[in-house]
Amino acid sequence: MAGSQQFHARRRDDDAPDVRVQHPSSPGRHNGRVNQIPRGAAGRTARLASLPLGHAGRSARGVGRRLTGTPADVVSEEIQRRTAEQLFTVLGSLKGGAMKVGQALSVLEAAMPEEMVGPYREMLVRLQDAAPPMSTAEVHEILARDLGRRWRDEVSIEDRPVAAASIGQVHRGVAADGRTVAVKLQYPGADRALRSDLRQIARLARVATTWMPAIDIKPVTDELLAAADEELDYGLEAANQRAFAEAYRDDPFVAVPDVVLQTRHVLVGEWVDGASLGQVIRDGDQDVRDRVGQLYLEFLLEGPSRVGLLHADPHPGNFRLTPDGRLGVIDYGAVARLPDGIPDVVGRLARRALDGDAQGVLDGLRDEGFVLPGIEVDADEVLAYVLPFVEPLREPEHAFTREWMRGAARGVTDLRAPEFATGLRLNMPREYAMIHRVFVGATGVLSQLEATIPARASMERHLPGFADA
Repeated sequence: MAGSQQFHARRRDDDAPDVRVQHPSSPGRHNGRVNQIPRGAAGRTARLASLPLGHAGRSARGVGRRLTGTPADVVSEEIQRRTAEQLFTVLGSLKGGAMKVGQALSVLEAAMPEEMVGPYREMLVRLQDAAPPMSTAEVHEILARDLGRRWRDEVSIEDRPVAAASIGQVHRGVAADGRTVAVKLQYPGADRALRSDLRQIARLARVATTWMPAIDIKPVTDELLAAADEELDYGLEAANQRAFAEAYRDDPFVAVPDVVLQTRHVLVGEWVDGASLGQVIRDGDQDVRDRVGQLYLEFLLEGPSRVGLLHADPHPGNFRLTPDGRLGVIDYGAVARLPDGIPDVVGRLARRALDGDAQGVLDGLRDEGFVLPGIEVDADEVLAYVLPFVEPLREPEHAFTREWMRGAARGVTDLRAPEFATGLRLNMPREYAMIHRVFVGATGVLSQLEATIPARASMERHLPGFADA
């Protein structure tokens, strides 16, 4: 890795991240409370159903406007803008699993065709950490319930949140010992909402197995449900954060905040100054984006061997470029437990793919459960499916771009691509589900950064089995 020189993204404010949130006086207020999470499956389904219905209504009105002489491009732009705003409002208000889907889309927008994702990019990015927040009264209620009526003796907070995401929101504050802290509060009903959404997703996924017999979806959905339970447990999150903080204490490249205090619904940790990766994507020059991209990839690869944990929520809202040039990493609710590090078979298979060993790749995938017994698949077709994702490792440096990402993802996004049919015959074993999700998401973030980095060297250092395959 490069030396510890300082880099700074171009920013409008040098003291605090440019995070846009809606003020508690925003629309959505009911009886003094803001944006209560719909907890019942019926209510949540109804709100999700409003997305296609709303788009249909806007399209119908657009036809009327075109008949009265409004240019088609103006009408189309307005329809897409209003639909994007509704997407943000609905997914943000639902929070839970619905918002997590939106966050996943925000990470993977680099893989989507520009004509599809362009109008929605801003809204998807906003879902990373700027959902509609709770009211001040509700925030104080949570603090009083979890920390006691004298909670202000423990921590003081700014009423306006700096971030609001899928299961909680974050306020800047000051701890009793004078440290600046981030106070994370879990939304009332977030547990029921998240589990309800994931159960619905699991049911739909299991229906899909009737026409995708090559895929055993239950282990994957079980893994997602288990991960959700862990993410809702602030005790586990605090333990994860403490493990990372100890492993990376005084690290020259990575900054992990210490935990200050934790209860069931409140987690207080040291504040991390810096520009979010979203800001770096928007405003950072090429040197900054390359630097951040390298730090980001190295952290994800190194964590399992250094801590026994893989940070499993790679979206840009969880990472900062600190004023001293380090990668600040926050939010440890989602982790994959890898006490022996990343399985070395991952590195071996990547190397076989680069070497063009089609049969070796297929044999390895069968051994690990990626190809179920009785499923026939052509080795060369499997290699063609895998190769785009290991392409960044072919040369000493690789330029991650949205254009490259769209090409690499064609096999999983374009129903007309021959690789798409191959993908339907490949299974995802439970033990690899989180690893796969993290590094697909990370590839999307690197492509949003448009970072040019020595990815191959990082793999040789940190991916077991790759260098000696």
